Amino acid sequence: MALINTPTRATDSAASPSRAETVELITQLEQRLRWLSSWMIHNANTLRDKRDGLKVGGHQASCASMTAIMAALYFHALRPQDKVAVKPHAGPVLHAIHYLLDEQTREKMERFRGLGGVQSYPSRTKDSIPVDFSTGSVGLGVAITAFSSLVQDYLIAHGQMAEENSGRMIALMGDAELDEGNIYECLIEGYKHDLRNCWWVVDYNRQSLDATTADRMFRRFDDIFETCGWRVVTLKHGKLQREAFTRPGGKALEDWIETCPNAEFAALTYLGGAAWRERLIRDIGTKRGVADLVGSFDDDELARLMTNLGGHCIETLLDAFDSMDDERPTLLIAYTVKGYGLPLAGHKDNHSGMMNTSQIESLRGDLGISPGDEWGKWAGLGDNLAHTLQDFVDHSPIARKQAEHAAPAIPLPDRLPVPEGAEQSTQAAFGKVLHDLAKSDAPLADRLVTTAPDVTQTTNLGAFVNQRGLFRRQELADIFQQAKIPSAQKWIGHRAGQHIELGIAENNFFLALAALGLSAQHFGTRLIPVGTVYDPFIARGLDALNYGCYQDSRFLLIGTPSGITLAGEGGAHQSVNTPLIGMGQPGLESFEPAFADEVALMMGWAFAHMQADAGSSVYLRLTTRVIEQVTRTDTAWEDDAIAGAYWLREPSGQADAAIAFCGAVAPEAIAAWEALRDDIPGLGLLAVTSPDRLHRDWSAQRAARWNGKPQGPSHIETVLGALSPGAGLVTVLDGSPSALSWLGGVRGHRVSPLGTDRFGQTGDLPDLYRTYRLDSEAIIDAMADLLLQRG
Repeated sequence: MALINTPTRATDSAASPSRAETVELITQLEQRLRWLSSWMIHNANTLRDKRDGLKVGGHQASCASMTAIMAALYFHALRPQDKVAVKPHAGPVLHAIHYLLDEQTREKMERFRGLGGVQSYPSRTKDSIPVDFSTGSVGLGVAITAFSSLVQDYLIAHGQMAEENSGRMIALMGDAELDEGNIYECLIEGYKHDLRNCWWVVDYNRQSLDATTADRMFRRFDDIFETCGWRVVTLKHGKLQREAFTRPGGKALEDWIETCPNAEFAALTYLGGAAWRERLIRDIGTKRGVADLVGSFDDDELARLMTNLGGHCIETLLDAFDSMDDERPTLLIAYTVKGYGLPLAGHKDNHSGMMNTSQIESLRGDLGISPGDEWGKWAGLGDNLAHTLQDFVDHSPIARKQAEHAAPAIPLPDRLPVPEGAEQSTQAAFGKVLHDLAKSDAPLADRLVTTAPDVTQTTNLGAFVNQRGLFRRQELADIFQQAKIPSAQKWIGHRAGQHIELGIAENNFFLALAALGLSAQHFGTRLIPVGTVYDPFIARGLDALNYGCYQDSRFLLIGTPSGITLAGEGGAHQSVNTPLIGMGQPGLESFEPAFADEVALMMGWAFAHMQADAGSSVYLRLTTRVIEQVTRTDTAWEDDAIAGAYWLREPSGQADAAIAFCGAVAPEAIAAWEALRDDIPGLGLLAVTSPDRLHRDWSAQRAARWNGKPQGPSHIETVLGALSPGAGLVTVLDGSPSALSWLGGVRGHRVSPLGTDRFGQTGDLPDLYRTYRLDSEAIIDAMADLLLQRG
């Protein structure tokens, strides 16, 4: 691998380099990034001790196809206010960039994919370097940049951010990510919202894990994106190729490259210069000028020419980035070679392949790096060039990027008012709490942002939207209102609106929530995102929900309506396993309230928890079932309700039994308690408001003896301590019985768990509750069975 000549840049750091000097300097940086990323992966897999015998992994070829793009972007085009989602497999390149910026340590790079070291894929929460967006689940890191741009526009429109401080939201993506359906869902949503300030840069190496990209996809991506209002910039040829095309025989060479199948191009790249020569002479050697043109290059030069694609030519990349100097969304397709500059280049198995020891040593020798100096930032370079490169890096715009914001907390009301009404559903109570806030002048009200995937009306957000409006960068009149057609929805779109209406695509919904929930860190203004979705369709966007939680984004998720209690809708709309999703999802605290005052309490807690340093997102599972509300005589129950459970009917003495219920089945549990209380003295009735928080607390207590934390009893241990050791528990909820059946393991109580463990169907509530054993008779039968078993 030949090194470029040392640039003759003035050593005065105030002097700006010429264009030619910039190209040469960034070319040197590209070589640094390729080496450091390759060595990081090699060290982890070959040199570092492996106690488990497993392959550590890493993607040298995927990194190498991206190094020129990332060098040109980070050290030339990127501005301090821009934000980037880096394709997962190029994570080591990102860390190498921050190593050159003195923001990453050798120690962490040596521990790549080890505990406490550089993560496999860029992570906001696990990596120590600045990471704008976590990536890993391919496609999601791309799409979130569009929603982050929408959040930026929202803040500008609401006077929370100056237009001149707006940045570009940039995704560096592998071409295989264009197979992800959420990319196109996002594309359509972005078109609806007049997306701007967004770049998606495609590393178009035409090789995925299993295969090369189908040739027929050429120009299809252009068509799709252009239809949605994007500018498409395609960089197929580098400067060397373009110069060769101007020579005699060049047009024939260009035409041959244009029609060469992707798989054949990759194979010839791997085989090298002699194979290129033989193939070109065989295919087009008789055409005028071609033989002389090909003969003017030796094998190494010919291989360099044929792989001089646009995504590896620094000058071509700089020109392209400079030309995109406006707010129009842009898809930049940069043709690359997977494994460029490495012995793996072009091989169909290179995705997971790695250089062996002799190959990495050969690469080290080509770069002039001495053994033992592999981690040196400028190893193998002369002092003058090393000084010039360090000065160039230190004065690049990205070096001036500020740390993420620490936005102040939004003041909250002492309490959220409880909606009035002797009979209410939890979904309606949620809507009333939001509506009351919308009518207030509380600081919280101005920072609320609601969104829904085309279910705004049916999840009780309509009143909030009537009060606060739809967010639109351009005014949008309510045509029905203008025509004086009666409607409960009076939705006017304007820049001050606080509801972002989305189409019916749950991935978009969760990505929008994730972007809104990062507004404090990204833009310095804290928002309180609230999103509603039909509870069963949380599963449709589960990957994106997990992605948002992994980034520690903060939002309030409302899943409603839920369970077979949504009787007339049938099994396709009746959620069963969402309580388990709430329990199992890290970064998400889940509740299932039964009564309106619980809803108000939990929403108030959620708004505080979402802003806490050690907080998280929150999920409320609600229902449209209208039930009679309970009468409270004090607020003593509230702390226990937030902890996960409280006694609605306190057991007396050392009671031998209790009913534990969750959510919509409260009336059945209360009715069963009323029927049994005379026969079972001291019978308790436990309202479980959060199986999730109970289980997390109990698990943490069980682990305390091993991690050195205080070993006081968990909340559920304290609560169930009111029962006798041999007591029986009947647990019941409209969801998977597993969410509550574990309660028996806390103190060894016998359990009869009721719930739904199969798909629902249409029917009315009496029929369905009887069929699925959620009615009061089922609870009574289960209790009788427990007592009979005890003998």
